[in-house]
Amino acid sequence: MTLADHYYTQKPDVESNPKFWDYTLRGRSFRFKSDNGVFSKKDIDFGSRLLIETFTLDEEIKGSILDVGCGYGPIGLSIAASFPERTIELIDINSRAVALAKDNAKSNGITNVNIHESDQLDSVEMDQFAAILTNPPIRAGKAVVHGILEKSHAKLKDHGELWVVIQKKQGAPSAMEKMEQVFGNVRTAVKKKGYYILVSKKN
Repeated sequence: MTLADHYYTQKPDVESNPKFWDYTLRGRSFRFKSDNGVFSKKDIDFGSRLLIETFTLDEEIKGSILDVGCGYGPIGLSIAASFPERTIELIDINSRAVALAKDNAKSNGITNVNIHESDQLDSVEMDQFAAILTNPPIRAGKAVVHGILEKSHAKLKDHGELWVVIQKKQGAPSAMEKMEQVFGNVRTAVKKKGYYILVSKKN
């Protein structure tokens, strides 16, 4: 696999071959369209599912929610369906993933979303999010992953939370150290099958 073929690139250089399947997330049924050149193209990966099902929102913290590295949209769209009164912003560097997420929002009747391209959080204008969720692009390297963790702090409201899923073998310990350094706190919400759901709160 060349760098151009993997998902952390703006324009995947691989032939389109759309696939469709049905999935239940947070108690709601979805029909997803996926394609070559996006993350976890044939299924919703275990880490994303664990993050989706584990996520809780402090209703006292008002504001929008951000999904960083949205892929074709399972995290952001399932959260948008659970919190219809909130706006969910979905971002990805991958133009094909962004197009798929938009298609999936439309086909599942989800309208409380704003979906666009962004390298890390560089194109995110709002800085008052109640929560940020990410299944970070491990293949892009530690600098990118830690960049997302760092930049998330400035984009959160006071008492807003960053939720991250990461495997132990793919850098959970160093991600925990980075989140502790940036936020001054980190907790493990869930550990399952080598995956950690890490949460930091902006105090």
